[in-house]
Amino acid sequence: MNEPSAVFVQAEPSDPLTTAVRSGPTWSAAGIAVTWSDGTVEVSARTLSRVAIRWSEPLPAEALIVGDAWERSYGDLQWRHQQPERLLPWYFLSHDPRTGRSTGAGVDVQPNAFCSWTVDADGFTLWLDLRNGGGPTQLNGRTLTAATVRRFEDAGTPWLTLHAAVATMSSRLPARPEPVPVVGANNWYYAYGENFDEKAVLKDAMTVVELADGHPVKPFSVVDDGWYPGGIASGGPWDAGTPEVFDDMAGTASAIKQLGARPGLWFRPLRVREPARALDPSYPEVLDLVRTDLQRFKDWGFELVKHDFSTYDMFGRWGPSMVSGLTDEGRQFHDQTRTSAEIVLAFYREIRLAAEGVVLIGCNTVGHLAAGLVDVQRTGDDTSGRDWERTRRMGVNTLAFRLPQHHRFFTVDADCVPCTPQTPWELNQRFLDLVARSGTALFVSVDPVARTEQSDRALSEGIRLALSGGDGPGLEPADWLVNTTPNSWRSGAETIHYDWSRPWGADPVSP
Repeated sequence: MNEPSAVFVQAEPSDPLTTAVRSGPTWSAAGIAVTWSDGTVEVSARTLSRVAIRWSEPLPAEALIVGDAWERSYGDLQWRHQQPERLLPWYFLSHDPRTGRSTGAGVDVQPNAFCSWTVDADGFTLWLDLRNGGGPTQLNGRTLTAATVRRFEDAGTPWLTLHAAVATMSSRLPARPEPVPVVGANNWYYAYGENFDEKAVLKDAMTVVELADGHPVKPFSVVDDGWYPGGIASGGPWDAGTPEVFDDMAGTASAIKQLGARPGLWFRPLRVREPARALDPSYPEVLDLVRTDLQRFKDWGFELVKHDFSTYDMFGRWGPSMVSGLTDEGRQFHDQTRTSAEIVLAFYREIRLAAEGVVLIGCNTVGHLAAGLVDVQRTGDDTSGRDWERTRRMGVNTLAFRLPQHHRFFTVDADCVPCTPQTPWELNQRFLDLVARSGTALFVSVDPVARTEQSDRALSEGIRLALSGGDGPGLEPADWLVNTTPNSWRSGAETIHYDWSRPWGADPVSP
């Protein structure tokens, strides 16, 4: 990456951005020093909020721009014409339709800042959010390596360029062992955490084992939200199941194994129900609590753990609302000497260490920070067993725009394929086929009353294909430059067309 054209700094969130003055490799102003060394950005200060690094490089007027998302995507990933105020988390690509060339820039995974970009006709800016929640970080003179910046050159097509960019940004991660396909049952999209018990969970396990039909890779059966006292999303402690419903969680895990599946469990690590509140992971005691929970799940015999809601519990906002600021002004962590990104990274690292030997799924986790620290990442917002439109909007979009992250950052999970009476099976079947071909994580939510010979046959074919790793790495959305939910996909030499629409098209007021 070439050197910046200018640097701007901000000590307090209420301060204006101040132009930093260059001396050699360092730009300084307002008590903040920013050093650039071959793409690595170091920052030292007493009090620090943001740094903006600018490159003056005019872009073609016709350029299309794409970026990523802070955590899950919400059906909002897309190529757009220049929109100077559009926040592009972590990386961006610019595509010139006249020449066919694509270029861009991004930061290595696991940075110590929330990093985003803006792109305009005259150049682009890297925004390093170095705040502690909604207030300044008290670095107290400490030097922080904020991020390592990468430049992306054209690799032949926009799709290949994004693949190369993701590989570059994750090149410093330790080599991953050959990942085992993550495929299984999850009852959330027909039970929604209500009116289910151990008997229903074991029936799900039997169903997915039956559909896998003796495949040598065992499927998972996940006990999702609702297994503990207090009602869905109410929080811990996570030390027991609901009395008379899940009396013996170790026994439940053992029974799932006896049926031929691998047991998995959902939990919300940063939420307690009495008194109802979120926990602050900058307290060492909170990390101790999370470690204890994970050890308990391992002792019970669960082989997969899905941790959820942590970004919302830390920042009080979902991804789309974080574009205008990560959290509310003044909302800060207990430890104000570290940036938000440092605290989030420390939290993920503790979970990873505590869950050694367990398949770890991150949901509502920050993808660029979780890369290398989760095995599987839910990359899009929820699909639905009640409204097909959510599955089209969320599932297809996230698979199309984040598939290059698969097996580099983590195993991509575009969320469950429902089989329910409320949603059209012919459309769910198409989503099943796409996910299975992609080789990404495939979870199915099969309502027992919705099973038919036709659905069972398609589910079995999809599950077995996914357990075998899909069609290989060649799947590509052919029309992603012009379509947020691509209909045309290339798989090797084959082009597949999926019609995602109902007879009336897409419902604009669907939730």
